[in-house]
Amino acid sequence: MQFFATLIAVIILFLLFIISNAVKILREYERGVIFRLGRLIATKGPGLILLIPLVDRMVKVSLRTIVMDVPPQDVITKDNVSLKVNAVVYFRVIHAEKAIVEVEDFLLATSQLSQTTLRSILGQSHLDELLSEREKINHELQKIIDNQTEPWGIKVSNVEVKHVDLPIEMQRAMAKQAEAERERRAKVIHAEGEFQASQKLADAAEIMSRQPQALQLRYLQTLTEIASEKNSTIIFPLPIDLLKPFLDRFEPKG
Repeated sequence: MQFFATLIAVIILFLLFIISNAVKILREYERGVIFRLGRLIATKGPGLILLIPLVDRMVKVSLRTIVMDVPPQDVITKDNVSLKVNAVVYFRVIHAEKAIVEVEDFLLATSQLSQTTLRSILGQSHLDELLSEREKINHELQKIIDNQTEPWGIKVSNVEVKHVDLPIEMQRAMAKQAEAERERRAKVIHAEGEFQASQKLADAAEIMSRQPQALQLRYLQTLTEIASEKNSTIIFPLPIDLLKPFLDRFEPKG
């Protein structure tokens, strides 16, 4: 009796083992690459998948976008500036069978390819381009990595240079350069202001030379501004044109 109970328990365990290996459930974002006796037969999913126990083997692949952080890389730019740069790569598996069959480990392969491409592209760029044309460099990195990972069934959607670590000496030099640029702009703006003011003064002088009354009105306006300051003593020049009628009386007639 005990032997039959043990036999039934072994049969139940064996059936459970067969069922667990024969029935698989894949989520919406998962695909199963099926191998039968080592031969690729199909890619299935999502939903319920039935396998032949001990004959079929399934490799599960996720189709969701993977965010991979590229470790900081030592880069020497085209103008011989040494710096550390890291980036982030966004990619996803498009063809699950290629990602399993064409490359041993598509995650490791994509990571290594991203590192080498990052060093190569940034090594061909100047520091100013790296700092000011970040979008152009990101697009170039994405294009190169995507072309090289396409045979693996991987689509690289975006590559972003995340952080550029400059040496202390270069940071000081750039700060001095920025300060000098601000001083240059301030001097240019001041010179332009002086030039515009001189043009306006020249225009005003020309108008007053044609209209002497305008000069007298300006003179009286200046006196009004001085009087508003409540000074105890005011010394101001007197235009000779105001005294000319009186001087003419004392001149001898020819």
